[in-house]
Amino acid sequence: MPEIDAPAKINLALHITGRRADGYHLLESFVVFAELGDRVSAQPADQDGFLLEGPEAAALSTEPAHSNLVIRARDALRDAARQTGVDLPPVDIRLDKRLPVASGIGGGSADAAATLKALCLLWDFAPGQETLSRIALDLGADVPMCLDGRPLIARGIGETLSPMELGFTLDLVIVNPRVGVSTPKVFSALESRNNPALPDPEGLNDKDQFIEWLSRARNDLQPPAQRIVPEISECLFALSRAGADFARMSGSGASCFGVFANTEAAQAAENHLQQEKPDWFVAATRTIAH
Repeated sequence: MPEIDAPAKINLALHITGRRADGYHLLESFVVFAELGDRVSAQPADQDGFLLEGPEAAALSTEPAHSNLVIRARDALRDAARQTGVDLPPVDIRLDKRLPVASGIGGGSADAAATLKALCLLWDFAPGQETLSRIALDLGADVPMCLDGRPLIARGIGETLSPMELGFTLDLVIVNPRVGVSTPKVFSALESRNNPALPDPEGLNDKDQFIEWLSRARNDLQPPAQRIVPEISECLFALSRAGADFARMSGSGASCFGVFANTEAAQAAENHLQQEKPDWFVAATRTIAH
């Protein structure tokens, strides 16, 4: 029974550089993945099944199962196989939901990517990288980068990926104020859609230099998101007060991350923030180096 991690996706920087005629925004984003995440498992079954469990499952309990990205990924992979004359058998999928929903850290996209990996293993089905990438992009702009699952720069609408070799891991604390924020609403509130490009990365083997470079980059979605959800500003202030060397919102929010000096400092900040803000989602984690 394959069990695949679905790591949280952290946009360390996110520049919006334009907009296509079809309405999709062009971006340049430096992305890393965290040890914190959901988990997807799959096993053979007499008929298709889907079990949603875990500490964050309740937020999805009223959503129709067919709209969940896990189910959409299963169906898309099965359709791709059918086009090659292969009928794939029923499967029982379990999603252990540990990441807050609609929070800017790629939970649903990571779940979809993990589902594709798990089912390719279970079904012994190898559609090829081009087909898999196409399926991923059809599921959502963030799914291809989650399928890759390593430090990278994403460009275009998120489909053009350039792997980055980071010579270190980052100790993070991720916080979410438990306030939903609509990604389309945040994009609509952008004051400018033609912003300067992401500066060339520096310090890929020197953490201090990298964080200094990061401070010169931006998340162009952060200002409009802060106007819509003032609690984001509170999250950033709380992370800084807890000792973060650097704090920023991830993706379209409302999750924010703080970079800490080491694992001990991150763990201490997690303990402090959990006591100070018991209603928030708070988790210390580390980035995945590979």
